[in-house]
Amino acid sequence: MLTDSDVVRLLDLVKRFVDASTIDFPAAGSSLEREVLSEDGHESFLIDVNRKGKVKPTKCTFQERYAMTDILYRLDIDGPPHTNPDGMDVPCPHLHVYRQGFADKWAFPIDPSEFTDTSNLLRTFRQFLTRCNVYDVPDIQSSLT
Repeated sequence: MLTDSDVVRLLDLVKRFVDASTIDFPAAGSSLEREVLSEDGHESFLIDVNRKGKVKPTKCTFQERYAMTDILYRLDIDGPPHTNPDGMDVPCPHLHVYRQGFADKWAFPIDPSEFTDTSNLLRTFRQFLTRCNVYDVPDIQSSLT
């Protein structure tokens, strides 16, 4: 289990994509997984984009994972509200942040100055990568279907 200080250290690391080729943003009903590495090359992360909800093409989840399974950040867009461990409901969109002892079970309302238009999935993906400290982002192309 990660400690809160581990998570702060991991989130603060500058990261870069391993594969610098163009990113094909997934169409509705599909997903994407790309590896990023810390600048010193010692830590590996995965960036996920999940658009598998075919009924609602605007539903999307962005994740930053560490050690394959530890979700450090998860941004949910156009999905259901989330109930935190303390019983508080958080409407969508919301950002899950890893917390020691709870993993990604806590979510918070997004900051609209950080995620400026969650209906624009490409812009939101770029803003999510900024939140994750990912630099030198390759070109991103999409049909957004």
